[in-house]
This record gives sequence, C-alpha cells and structure tokens, in this order.
Amino acid sequence: MPSNDVAAGPAVLEFEADTASKLKKGVHKPIYARVFSKKAKKGKTTKRLHMLVNPYAGNKKGRKTAERAKALLEEAGCKVETYFSAYSGHLIEIARTLEVKATDSFAVVGGDGTLSEVITGRMQANSGKKELFGLIPAGTGNSMATDLGIDGVDAAVKCILHGSRQALDLAKVEMVQGLPGAEDGTMVRYSHNLVTWGLGVDSTIKAERMRWMGPIRYDVGILMAIMANNRRHATLTLDGVTMEDDYTLFLIQNSQTGGSMLPLAPGASLDDGLMDIGILKKMTRSDVLKAFGMLKKEGRHVFHPRVDYHRFKSLSIETPLPTAINVDGENIGSTPLQMEVLPGAVEICVPLSE
Repeated sequence: MPSNDVAAGPAVLEFEADTASKLKKGVHKPIYARVFSKKAKKGKTTKRLHMLVNPYAGNKKGRKTAERAKALLEEAGCKVETYFSAYSGHLIEIARTLEVKATDSFAVVGGDGTLSEVITGRMQANSGKKELFGLIPAGTGNSMATDLGIDGVDAAVKCILHGSRQALDLAKVEMVQGLPGAEDGTMVRYSHNLVTWGLGVDSTIKAERMRWMGPIRYDVGILMAIMANNRRHATLTLDGVTMEDDYTLFLIQNSQTGGSMLPLAPGASLDDGLMDIGILKKMTRSDVLKAFGMLKKEGRHVFHPRVDYHRFKSLSIETPLPTAINVDGENIGSTPLQMEVLPGAVEICVPLSE
C-alpha cells in the first residue's frame, strides 16, 4: 500500500506491486488499500427512514427500484417516507428542508450524483448530528455502491436493516456554479466519491450526449477526449504547496472506483481523513492511450511514469479561463475551485462484517 507523510507536503505516493498478479501492460497490478481503514460499528435498528429517490436513475428505473426497496423495508417493520426528485438538484432542496427526528436515517435510491445531492442537502441543514445514510443503487454509475460491496436492492436493504456502520469522509467543494459559458454565481457541494478536472470531464460531457449507447458511452467519450488532447494549464495547491504546469487530468478521489467502474484510485480509503489525487501530467495522445489502457487493467496506471499520486486535506485549482468540474459524476461547476476534507462527516450503511 502507498504511504505518505502529510506534514511533508505533497510527497508522491509510492505504490507497491502485487507480484502475485500477472504482468499486464508490462507491470503488476498495485496492492489496493482497504476501502475502510477503521473497524465498522454495529448497526442500530432503523425505525424511520426518509427515502429520497431519483426516479430517472438507471434509465428511469429509479421509481421501480424504490418501490421494491420500500416494500422490503416496510415488511421488516420500518416506517418509510418517500420523496421523489423532479429535476437535477431537487433532492438538495428536499433533503435540506426535511423535518427529521434524532433517530431518523436516510435511504438514497439512485447513483453517485443522487447520494451527493442528498448528503449536500443534509449538510446544508446543519443538524449538528452525524447522520446515517443507506445507499440503494439504481444509477448508471454506482461507484460508491461498488466500493461498499452493495450489488443490488436486496443487499442494500439488508445493509440498512442489519448491516454495520462506517464513518465516511466528505469533501466540501466550493466552485463556480455552471459549466464554462453558463456560469451563475458560486456553489457548495459535499462530495463523497470524486471530483474531476481536465480530460475526464471532457469525456463525461461527451458521454452525456450519447446516453443512448449505455455504459459503453464512457469509453467512447474518453477516447474522443484523448484524440482531442486539449491543452490545459492550471495552478494546483495541495495543503499549501503550489504547483503550476500544463496537465492532462486531475483524478481527485475519496473512493477507489470511478465512472464506468474504473479503479481510479487504488490507494484511497473512505475514512482516512484524506483524499487522493492522481495527477496525469501533460501527455501525448499515445501516452494518454497507454495510461488509459493501464487504468483499465486493474489500476496499473499508478505505475505510469507521467502519473503521480498525492494525499491532501485541502486543495485548490485555478485556471486562466474557467474550466469544467465534475463532482460525483455530475458536470455542474467550473474553476476556480477549493476543497476541504471533512473527516468522518457522516455514516453509511455497509454489509455486516464477518
């Protein structure tokens, strides 16, 4: 596993190779960090759940998923109050204005962006209590569910009713609201999964225009972005240490998994009080294609000579002109951006520890 002395600034993380794995792209896969660095806590019986649903998730399967989950939860004696979003960002407003008792918890039906909206709304409500969230995956991108080991409705409901509890770090993300050319003031989001700048955002913007293709659109989008290979200049500051250069991509991760189930950050843990950043330096098209191929081979991109990883508690990105930002799978903002890690800000339901 990688190690880093945070006090020394942005030292490069050194990954250890899993020599028991087969060589692919000339390297072994890295040894992955534990998804959670701390032991799980025993869960308490959930009596009342606020279920917040993105009905459009997973090609409009969110409502059907929610109906099945609610039936299972109520069959187990849990009281469920259900809320549906009507537009992007609606769940932030709904979650922020809920009347909640101290013993209540939350179930989120959707993907990574849906969970981000609900958590953001609850953090904005500023209840002063570390609240509990259960994720019921229904999105096209279910990166967090993958890291948590939740593979469907039945498993998610079992986690909520009988699972364990883990502290989950968040990042407070302050940025310009809206993509370049459509900026509208500033905004704050609370990220549980990832924040992306550069080629990765270009690829997701392209992928959104090809939703009819299904999950393969992410691969097509990134290949289109690689071929464009746009020049990007940025000033990146990690824990007070500044770097300025041309870059291809910043992969800022709390979780290990990102879009299209890619192992973006093999060294990341969800509760270590830090976030990981993978910096893809300025690359040629052939370099980017090689790095992307290594990434798809179990995260071997961490050994690419033009890729560096760091850990941080605070981060900022400044660019000569506004550039797009993706938060938890949603293209919603632009630079300049500032981030602060909030250790163990919420709790999340996970499968029962064996």
